[in-house]
Amino acid sequence: MLLKSCCIYTIGVFSILILISGIVLVLSDVFPHIVQSLVKKEVVLKNGTLAFEAWENPPAPIYMQFYFFNLTNPMEVLDGDRPAVVEIGPYTYREYRPMEQVNFQENGTKVSAVNTKTYIFQPNMSRGPESDLIRTVNIPFMTVMEKFKDNFIVANLISSYMTGTDQGLFVTHTVGELLWGYEDGLLKALRTVQPDLDDVFGLFYKTNASNDGEYVFFTGQENYKDFARVDTWNGHSSLDWWTSDECNMINGTNGAFFHSVIAKNETLYMFSSDLCRSLYAVYAEDVNVKGIPGYRFSPPSEVFANLTVNPANAGFCVPAGNCLGSGVLNVSGCKQGAPIIMSSPHFYQADEKYVQDVFGMKPRKEQHQTTIDINPLTGIVLQAAKRLQVNVYVEKLPSFSQTGNVRTVVLPVVYLNESVLIDDESVVKLQAIVTEQNVVVNIPFMLIGLGIILGGIFMFLMCRQKIPESTTAERQPLLSS
Repeated sequence: MLLKSCCIYTIGVFSILILISGIVLVLSDVFPHIVQSLVKKEVVLKNGTLAFEAWENPPAPIYMQFYFFNLTNPMEVLDGDRPAVVEIGPYTYREYRPMEQVNFQENGTKVSAVNTKTYIFQPNMSRGPESDLIRTVNIPFMTVMEKFKDNFIVANLISSYMTGTDQGLFVTHTVGELLWGYEDGLLKALRTVQPDLDDVFGLFYKTNASNDGEYVFFTGQENYKDFARVDTWNGHSSLDWWTSDECNMINGTNGAFFHSVIAKNETLYMFSSDLCRSLYAVYAEDVNVKGIPGYRFSPPSEVFANLTVNPANAGFCVPAGNCLGSGVLNVSGCKQGAPIIMSSPHFYQADEKYVQDVFGMKPRKEQHQTTIDINPLTGIVLQAAKRLQVNVYVEKLPSFSQTGNVRTVVLPVVYLNESVLIDDESVVKLQAIVTEQNVVVNIPFMLIGLGIILGGIFMFLMCRQKIPESTTAERQPLLSS
């Protein structure tokens, strides 16, 4: 009887201890911190780690889609009417972007590399062939006009040449020519007086099977938050295109990789050579991609807001004090003087003026927002879509009769959608990590459950022990036969 009582009370003591231990572990977050510490040590750019393998040669397929804006009323535009465009696309390319010339530096705390990108046309994922014709603004002519608009003599010579060769403000070229390059008559003529001038123009000329320069990244060995963060680009730790030190900063990663253990209240910084600047994204919502939990991050409207909305963006006004509206960025300084204006597709999040200035603009969040879905534990990108639009600043220039009575307008040329979706092999690896995380993190709750079960057993046994046994007389029937 004594042994039985000891066993019962032992169960009671154990139930209390296990319950208290579980509650303490839940409150102290010990197990989540253990999991996070293990992941932080693994997510480092170091030979042999899964993170380095994915960084060096991304396993997930990446696609680049181009949507062109075909100008339908060129003569009316020259007479001062509003431009009307029709979106044509997508023209889809498979993108390969391995890291090459990888070299570790400073005891493995940094690594240098070039990110070579190659684009292969995918006919089955495209609206039509690369030979499709697109009518758009004559960007080489606009660039030359912008350069010589204040030089009356040179401007008249160029204008006369354009008239004599029957060239104007608008041109028609194939998709392939507009993207990868074509010989331009005006540039070829100017090359006779300036031999170092390239007479080929393309929106992405010399970017196929090429790279945008050497990067030096932090490996994350000393601080997990430095994983894949850009230290220098082309030997520089800052830019020189903008008019303030803050706007010239190179911040964050290259946008393809992020550090592990990401919180919802974090701001993720990225440097984009396409945009010639750094930008940032903030948490938007929880998502689930192929069964993997993630956080969606997206650049807020403040990133491209003008200085009246976001004073920190004053440095992006070039020349200093020459500010455009919200949602557009003048990148002519880093595009060899071409009057290129970058924005989100269809001027999403831009001032309504830009949308109304061009017939055919229909901004939609779902189609035109840039998004990055990230697994918060590992920092792995589950799904992403970088969406940018290339526009040209068009205006009437008295020195060039080819501009007619055109109104001042930011005219869209093409927008791109660079997207990636995690591959199935990586999903299997990540699901194993997520499952392990869930098991380890839930150990304290399992202990609490075990403590409650043992407590219930203890109470049941105690109640049974306290029920008094009946006597022989009490077991006799009340009425005898």
